[in-house]
Amino acid sequence: MGRAEERRARQRGGRRAAPKRRRSPGAPGKSGIRRLFTWKKILGTFFGLCLLGMGAFVVLYMMIGIPKGNADAELQSNVYKYSDGSLLARAGDRNREIVDLAEVPKPVQKTFVAAENKTFYKDAGVDLKGTARGLLNTVTGKGAQGGSTITQQYVKNYYLTQEQTVSRKLKELVISLKLDREKSKDYILAGYINTSYYGRGAYGIQAAAQAYYHVDAKDLTVEQGAYLAALLQAPNQYDWAIASDTGKKLVKARWNYVLDNMVEEGWLNKSERQAMKFEEPEEPKADPSMGGQTGYLVKAANAALEKQLVAQGAAEDSKQAGALVDQGGWTLTLNIDKKKQAALEKSVKQQLDSKLDPRKRKVDADVQAGAASVNPKTGAVVAMYGGRDYLKHYVNNATRPDYQPASTFKPVILAAALEGDAETQDGTPIRANTIYDGTSKRPVVDDGTKVGFAPENEDDADYGKVTVQTAMNKSINSVFAQMGVDVGMPEVMKVAGELGMNTEGLEAVPAQTLGTMGASPLEMAGVYATLDNHGRKVTPTLLKSVEHNTRAVTVPDAIGDQVISREAADSVTSVLTGVVDDGTAQRSVRNNPQRDGQQVAGKTGTSDDNLSAWFTGYTPGLVTSVGLFGEDDKPPYKHVPMYKAAGEPRINGGDFPALIWAAYTFGVMGDTSKFDLDTKQGAAVQPTWTPTPTREPTKEPTKEPTTEEPSSSSPPPTTEEPSSSPPASPSTTPPTFTPPTAPETTPPDDGGDPFDPIKPGEED
Repeated sequence: MGRAEERRARQRGGRRAAPKRRRSPGAPGKSGIRRLFTWKKILGTFFGLCLLGMGAFVVLYMMIGIPKGNADAELQSNVYKYSDGSLLARAGDRNREIVDLAEVPKPVQKTFVAAENKTFYKDAGVDLKGTARGLLNTVTGKGAQGGSTITQQYVKNYYLTQEQTVSRKLKELVISLKLDREKSKDYILAGYINTSYYGRGAYGIQAAAQAYYHVDAKDLTVEQGAYLAALLQAPNQYDWAIASDTGKKLVKARWNYVLDNMVEEGWLNKSERQAMKFEEPEEPKADPSMGGQTGYLVKAANAALEKQLVAQGAAEDSKQAGALVDQGGWTLTLNIDKKKQAALEKSVKQQLDSKLDPRKRKVDADVQAGAASVNPKTGAVVAMYGGRDYLKHYVNNATRPDYQPASTFKPVILAAALEGDAETQDGTPIRANTIYDGTSKRPVVDDGTKVGFAPENEDDADYGKVTVQTAMNKSINSVFAQMGVDVGMPEVMKVAGELGMNTEGLEAVPAQTLGTMGASPLEMAGVYATLDNHGRKVTPTLLKSVEHNTRAVTVPDAIGDQVISREAADSVTSVLTGVVDDGTAQRSVRNNPQRDGQQVAGKTGTSDDNLSAWFTGYTPGLVTSVGLFGEDDKPPYKHVPMYKAAGEPRINGGDFPALIWAAYTFGVMGDTSKFDLDTKQGAAVQPTWTPTPTREPTKEPTKEPTTEEPSSSSPPPTTEEPSSSPPASPSTTPPTFTPPTAPETTPPDDGGDPFDPIKPGEED
């Protein structure tokens, strides 16, 4: 060690400096990122942002004052137009009468607090967690989430707008805090119950009391108040007059929730609560200007607009969307064709109403008609029949989904079979000429095992061995039940959903082959329109355009993607022409003098106990679904049978529904046209002829001849195309043929068994 080094060592306390370590090239060390993001810096940034946010909020609090009531109080009417621009209706005047809180019984006041904001009397007017969640959802585009206090909801209703923006939510927060400091809780509660929307066009508790219970607010009971309070969560969904079974269950559950909360808060005696029963609201009093079909069309247009407002994010939910629509200022042009609408109404009146006489037969008062007509090329709903009169029957029969479509579901099963190249239990591809056993109550089999389902054919008729075409013509339940299992019920329900049916929550079980789910004429028109449109999805669309001075609403495209192949869709259409020409619809449609050679496809349907009867049919340019529904004409409006209505033993789909369809369609269709089909199967591509039977059809069903059908001991059937040449002259027995030694062929005419005419009562 040199002298200089020793001196430096002594200066450092006698210790020699340790030599610097050399870091190996791969050894870790403090990187630039670690030096930049230290805990101190992160915490400092966090607290800095918090202070900045607090400062910004203080500035907002100082800048934002309590404004005057918004312009929603000066509401405009909504204007509704036909597709040609002519006026359909003008509606939307605000139905509101402000009442003092003192006029509302105190227990009824508490029902609203129990429903919406139990801490109302204690909080500062805001729910910070709920507001923060709402702000985050708005920023991220996730939509709405609950959590607003009564004060915040009142501020939104009265001082602000319903727009979904961060600035609006921040204003709502500030104004709510200030309002809670400057006004009493009674003032805020009165404002809330007087400005809220309750459905049925009613704003405020007085209008709601009249709309739902036909009493003044001062006369409301706790039970009634609890319903009105529950209603605010979803006015349209919870309106008892139009609610689905699910909606009724939900509003009852919320009614119980309100009353239980009142007990919990000490506002209601437990014994009184236990004695309370749900009180169903009265039927609505409709606006006189909404009479006839007008009210149905206006309500359906409003519902379509509300759905689109939610879809576009302009409203958080159906409740808020309904409030936006009822604020007015909308011009809605519908796809409804004025001439077709009038023709559909006339057809129902002439073909059905003129035959009904409730004075002679009580059951005639229970028959309700509904219909929807759709252009398959555009998806436009060109005509709709909702019922006899909106002022007398509030529920729209064209859109109600609570009746079974019955055998009008059978084409969906065939579509699933053809789309999935399904096979029978014997491995035979399912085609229009594939042979099935049409014996009534024949147990359905899956891989050699009975599945516990053996449906009865209409009138328990046995048909023996028949082609799929014949089974569709005669609507044979046993055939399509087996076909559904052959295809696989999950696949059937999947195709049903793709075609446009609402299959959510439905079990994929064989019983669904009978069309036991609920469906509306509008829904079934959409399914058949997709078939008519060669498998490309058609969503029936009522709105043509929507205009508003401050909002933009885009009408979605009604034509979607290819959901099943063109060949599958066209094959179903081809088969359905046989239902008209040789099946259950021939009496009403095939022989109609107005038909003028028009090619038609369609399917009849009649549900169990004759609760509903359908005909859904189409030409290349128009699809219409007509349903007749048995409904008691007095509360509680239960489903009832239609036996002996209009003097008929039973109302079948081939009767009044098909007659209404034919009179309407053939009157408005214009020039006749043929289907452009990409298929080699079905009645549309098979020669057809009309036999002259030697025996009169009887009311009692008879079994089909079996001596000429392939025997049960024959080899498995194939889908080999039958001969294209019909017999030279029809006779009273089907032509015989000699099966080849290989797999057997089908009977010569794939359009059905022409020498066994359709008899009354053979339709399902």
